[in-house]
Amino acid sequence: MSATSSESFVRGQRLMLIFLVALCIVVACVLSTETTMPTQNMSNKERAELREEARDMFYHAYNAYMQNAYPADELMPLSCKGRYRGVTPSRGDMDDILGNFSMTLVDTLDTLVLLGDFTEFEHAVKLVIRDVQFDSDIIVSVFETNIRMVGGLLSAHILAEYLQKHADTMHWYKGELLEMSRELGYRLLPAFNTSTGIPHARVNLRLGMKDPMLKKSRETCTACAGTILLEFAALSRLTGDPIFEVRAHAAMDALWKLRHRGSDLMGTVLNVHSGDWVRRDSGVGAGIDSYYEYLFKSYVLLGDDKYLARFNRHYNAVMKYVSEGPMLLDVLMHRPHAKSKNFMDSLLAFWPGLQVLSGDLKPAVQTHEMLYQVMQMHTFIPEAFTVDFQIHWGQHPLRPEFIESTYFLYRATGDHHYLQVGKKALKTLQQHAKVSCGYAAVNDVRTGKHEDRMDSFVLSETIKYLFLLFSDPQDLIINVDEFVFTTEAHLLPLSIAQLGNATFSFRQTDEHNVLDFMRTCPSSNKLFPEKVRKPLRNFITGSCPRTTAGKRLSALDFQASNADHLRAVYDMGITMVSVGDRSQGKAKSHEEGEMGLQFMQEMLELTKMQSINQLAQLQAVAYATDEKPQDWIALMAGPSHFSPELTGDQFVQGDLILAKPLRACDETLENAEEAKGKVLVAERGDCTFVSKARLAQKVGAAALIVCDNVPGSSGETQPMFAMSGDGKDDVLIPVVFMYSMEFGKLSAVMQRRKQPLRVRVMQMVEFKRWQLAKEQRQNQTASVAQKPDKEL
Repeated sequence: MSATSSESFVRGQRLMLIFLVALCIVVACVLSTETTMPTQNMSNKERAELREEARDMFYHAYNAYMQNAYPADELMPLSCKGRYRGVTPSRGDMDDILGNFSMTLVDTLDTLVLLGDFTEFEHAVKLVIRDVQFDSDIIVSVFETNIRMVGGLLSAHILAEYLQKHADTMHWYKGELLEMSRELGYRLLPAFNTSTGIPHARVNLRLGMKDPMLKKSRETCTACAGTILLEFAALSRLTGDPIFEVRAHAAMDALWKLRHRGSDLMGTVLNVHSGDWVRRDSGVGAGIDSYYEYLFKSYVLLGDDKYLARFNRHYNAVMKYVSEGPMLLDVLMHRPHAKSKNFMDSLLAFWPGLQVLSGDLKPAVQTHEMLYQVMQMHTFIPEAFTVDFQIHWGQHPLRPEFIESTYFLYRATGDHHYLQVGKKALKTLQQHAKVSCGYAAVNDVRTGKHEDRMDSFVLSETIKYLFLLFSDPQDLIINVDEFVFTTEAHLLPLSIAQLGNATFSFRQTDEHNVLDFMRTCPSSNKLFPEKVRKPLRNFITGSCPRTTAGKRLSALDFQASNADHLRAVYDMGITMVSVGDRSQGKAKSHEEGEMGLQFMQEMLELTKMQSINQLAQLQAVAYATDEKPQDWIALMAGPSHFSPELTGDQFVQGDLILAKPLRACDETLENAEEAKGKVLVAERGDCTFVSKARLAQKVGAAALIVCDNVPGSSGETQPMFAMSGDGKDDVLIPVVFMYSMEFGKLSAVMQRRKQPLRVRVMQMVEFKRWQLAKEQRQNQTASVAQKPDKEL
């Protein structure tokens, strides 16, 4: 090892030591300032019982797989047989994770070591060496094959050598798993042959990218391309073959260059050849999640400071634009104040765990608490849920992310609340997912109906994190603090940093400056998790009964002319000063005081949200009133990022007409001739927003209004979002979105009038200015009319 690499490793270890010490200080300070300890402490006896129950869960699923499915990739727990690629009925793109390479067993190897079952681990390693091969004419996901198979083989190899040294066993093992991971790595490398260096999403294990099915391969997700480096760096450093790490670094560098320079946000889907963004939604969930994770963990594992700088830049952007209190809502990377979705997906549950690792505990506690309440409301966290915590997609494939974050929060805080959360998760799995042949995914959390599916991550992550949560570190054969968990919960040792030649440099460059390496975390004073969770205890309506009567008044609902609202604000301890009134509010109780603080925080946030920049993105659909044709009313609408923006005093005016059929997803419209030059209305659903827009443009409509298909939805209660396109800029007419309640008002006026309803589509801020100017003219006219005649 060179002197520079030795120095790099020492500095890297020092930084890690500083981080761990700082985290201990945070926890120590919190404990010293908080006198009330968390309630419901779990006894050692109960914790041990839960650890053993987690162990039993593992063997229930593992034995079901080995006895009924091996050497298949997955167990089908309802039919109690294996899932083979090309044999079992296809599930479409979902089957790209399958390669007929005994994925569940490979993915599970290191869990056997953590459980202390060296005998079964040795037996399983022998099976993998004997039975698993990769020379198959099968197209697989590069991302999934890397994290599950390459990561599983590497982790098992590392632990096999560890057991040789520390448990005096497996002396026959000669590195066969490492050679298998190298072979598989080489079979994935053709995917990296792109003009950008960003890998294709899929590759044929035998033919590489020469498979005819891959000729049109163009798109990949940010997480797919950015979740390679840990495994490929470990593979290079353990084999001495640098090509894997070189390709993975190049992919990360290429992704970094594609960030939006103004917002520092990333999209979710891109073209691997041109680098153009196909989907510009930016959040922390599906399509991008593990990219952030691998930026931070690459710094921890490899000691390369550029990844810390990049992570901090992205993290600050996420907390600025995506984070809304405990919620994380997707925005557009190039318009970060515009929401692109009105729902969250369950994959974001990993985020609190990553925040813990990076040292930002308070928001981690808050988001985790929100997710726990979603879980309590729906039994499981649904695959996606709306901003008012209703089910958007009802599936639950027994994902590990929430339990993973629970584990890291417990390790960081020692708060037994997280043991109780883990117990709840464990008992829920036992009651609602356990079947005679393993654990079955839940097809719909509303009905509890099962799906014939048990993903490999149930054994490699979900049950592993449950077992670790209820285990004392001294009970484990290895010290997990000396390892980094990959996104699939495989273990890679920090000592890998010693095997590389990369130099460590903490310096200011054109790309990064010293501020990128720093992030101010919240004060640790009184930051014990219980105090952070308490204000969020009733965050989700209906999950817990309120101790105070009535619904809490939010800043958004507040009206200064409403006497009940004024009384509620006064009871919160908030003083509203007006001329002739100097009375001061005083909170009736501690709870009311907390509500008052929350109200004021919301009011401040509301003030920010109503800035001119955000108002400028809001669209309006305006029409003249029945009583006074000179008076106009505007209804709120959302923009799209695939159609031209109406800026300044620009507007489109025309008679309103409903598309036939209303969904506007066919080749043409039944009323195409009537739609020419008019403002067309189409209902959301059956096809994409941009498909409806292209059809409207094709028939000659002047503009398109897409109305929501969810009854009762409203821009007053749900954040407005911008409709996403497909990356093409061929729509030339304005397109806006209206929620159901707003469009319902427009529809009522249409039905009431005998003549066609003429509307104007424009910017909301411009409508406000127009109205204000009109009122000023009317006031001036009235003022002139009231002046007395001059005396003669």
